[in-house]
Amino acid sequence: MNIKFFRRTTLIFLALLILTPFIWGVHTASAAEENPDAPVYIVQKGDSLWDIALRFGVTMDSLARANGISDANQLTVGDQLVIPGLEGIQGVLTTVAIPYGETLNSLSRRYRVSVENITKLNHLTSVKELYAGRSLIIPEQSANTTFPQRASIPPDYSLLELSVLQGSNPWTIVLHNTLPGTWGALPGDVLHIPNNLSPGNEINDEGHLSPGALPEAISEIFLDPLPMVQGKADVIKILGIDGLSISGSLADYKLQFFSEKEGEYISLQGIHAMTDPGLYPLNLAITLPEDAPYYGAIYSLSQPVYIKSGGYAYDPVLIVSPETIDPAVTKPEDAQWQELATPITTQKLWDGKFKSPTPPEFSDCWPSLFGNRRSYNGSAYDYFHSGLDFCGGVGTEIFAPAAGKVVFAGPLTVRGNATIINHGWGIYSAYMHQSEILIKTGDTVETGQLIGLVGGTGRVTGPHLHWEIWAGGVQVDPMDWLERSFPD
Repeated sequence: MNIKFFRRTTLIFLALLILTPFIWGVHTASAAEENPDAPVYIVQKGDSLWDIALRFGVTMDSLARANGISDANQLTVGDQLVIPGLEGIQGVLTTVAIPYGETLNSLSRRYRVSVENITKLNHLTSVKELYAGRSLIIPEQSANTTFPQRASIPPDYSLLELSVLQGSNPWTIVLHNTLPGTWGALPGDVLHIPNNLSPGNEINDEGHLSPGALPEAISEIFLDPLPMVQGKADVIKILGIDGLSISGSLADYKLQFFSEKEGEYISLQGIHAMTDPGLYPLNLAITLPEDAPYYGAIYSLSQPVYIKSGGYAYDPVLIVSPETIDPAVTKPEDAQWQELATPITTQKLWDGKFKSPTPPEFSDCWPSLFGNRRSYNGSAYDYFHSGLDFCGGVGTEIFAPAAGKVVFAGPLTVRGNATIINHGWGIYSAYMHQSEILIKTGDTVETGQLIGLVGGTGRVTGPHLHWEIWAGGVQVDPMDWLERSFPD
């Protein structure tokens, strides 16, 4: 007899034994839970009637009428307001933040609120509105702090077989995941399993939710910062079982993932300082290892993230040599610079915060900050400052801020005497306008090593050090790398 056929037949038989006693009780419980009462919202500090009406997509007049309010200024913290137009939804309404790793279906299953009610409560017209970090309105009893474990339906399995493997009743799984029936789940679906044989909380010690749309092999997806910011390096950290293969993209950037610890996967991706604020897709494709219970299954997810403005200032108009803003010169040099700072190497060479590249007396003297919008010779403010400028006269020492390998050291028209150091994992640092370069291409440098001297070469209005940090092929704010340890 075929062993696989015998195993599946046994599982189905056991599932039917579990299923039979619960069928009538399920329908009775469902009918008993019907309640036509409208939901309520508890007034919070700072709320106004206008704010609340806007939040729930109703008019101030209808909200006032439903609650017998004659004076909109008489709201008191703790008042319970009935929200009209949401009949059929009951309970006290609250908000939760949507983490990355969710879909409309996974949110429905996690909070035990139907897709229709989530859509109705939040006035959703597109799944693009479910971006990571958005506040979602749900009934308060759904926003508990414990959640059943996730379980994926393996290939060639049914929900009945999964229920036996997980020690749960199939109709309990159906109800908990707001499914139409046992036929409503397919192989690959990620379900929340009450009465799981290995019960646990889907919120970790830092308060982060597990990704509800991905299998239990992935325990957390962490984005920092969220929302993302123009000109910042974003840390995308995925925790899960060992042996995952991960690829992805953010907007137009291809993500590269690296690992220092077992079960931890990290990508450091910069957001260009001139990126228009708005929603952008973060796409992930995660392949489970062959020895996992899912036999090399691939799980894909696309969810929008919001990129906000960096709030950068405008520098005064700068007068420079016309040659240094001539597109015939700048375009090929920019392309060369981009090509030098884009290759990915897998060895991480730095550790902890970067050190200041200048002596202590200049380490907090910055004539111009990263991201500032710029005009050259009266042009439009179409340029941005791609680095952090340090004070210092000609001959001031320049030090390596972290260990790395030199990939360029030489003269350029716009950047003057310039150096680029590769620190691994797609992270580079660059040094411009030097009077003298003291290292050469191919050299390995250590933190604090003397690498050059400040000068006034290239596109400058006076001597200074222009210092850049690149992450994932994009210039990012160097100040962040002085203030925090990436990727922690």
